[in-house]
Amino acid sequence: MKRILIAIAALVVVTGAAEAGTRHATIAGPNGASATRTVQRGDGHVTDTTTGPNGNTRVRQVDRTRGQTTATVTLANGSTSTRDTQRTATGSTTTLTGPQGRTGTISVTR
Repeated sequence: MKRILIAIAALVVVTGAAEAGTRHATIAGPNGASATRTVQRGDGHVTDTTTGPNGNTRVRQVDRTRGQTTATVTLANGSTSTRDTQRTATGSTTTLTGPQGRTGTISVTR
């Protein structure tokens, strides 16, 4: 499964994933198993849905605005993790929240 996800990530980089719109990819693994990935982009929002060969789905959503980026990953079991970054002229603060609700903060001063 790791090989499939690495191949999918490489495919998105090679295909110019920075363009707006929807992209679909199917990646076949060495044992005939395949994963599908759909990436929808537009206006500061990205939704990346990957379904593995066993039917489990992972969804990653990223929203970007001037001064803020929020990313949420939802795994097949329903657990979520988030990363919220606030940027200012003097630095940034990133808050990470894990699947059990625990949080951590990273502050960077310029």
